[in-house]
Amino acid sequence: MQRAQKGDRVTVHYIGTLDNGHIFDQRDGDEPLSFVIGAGEIFPDMETDIIGMKVGEVKNIHLAAEQAYGLRLDENLLKVSRKLFPADRELRIGCKLNIELAGNEQRMMRIRHVDEQEVLLDGNHDLAGCDLTFALELMEIV
Repeated sequence: MQRAQKGDRVTVHYIGTLDNGHIFDQRDGDEPLSFVIGAGEIFPDMETDIIGMKVGEVKNIHLAAEQAYGLRLDENLLKVSRKLFPADRELRIGCKLNIELAGNEQRMMRIRHVDEQEVLLDGNHDLAGCDLTFALELMEIV
């Protein structure tokens, strides 16, 4: 029976959970995930765990935060004056903003705190600092 190897296009179903059991993502029969092993489309350590699997095989893949979205970094937090935003603009905690930084760099950031003087923006991925577990089934190898 064929086993997944680098360069193969594979299709998987998975349920992604955090350590507390919360499901953060799910791909199943309606929307499976298809990718080429080794093309950098998913986490490298996840690709490594899929290599050698057979169609129909099920595996739990655990990724430490460093292997997934990385650790939460304080340098990805930015405090800015509330005056930088129009006075009539509603700023809600959790909302995403596309911010232009020095050198015309665009960065998606989430509002973490707002008061009358300042706004705290967070450029960390929402899952940064989280260990992830994928209950994964290999559905197809092409």
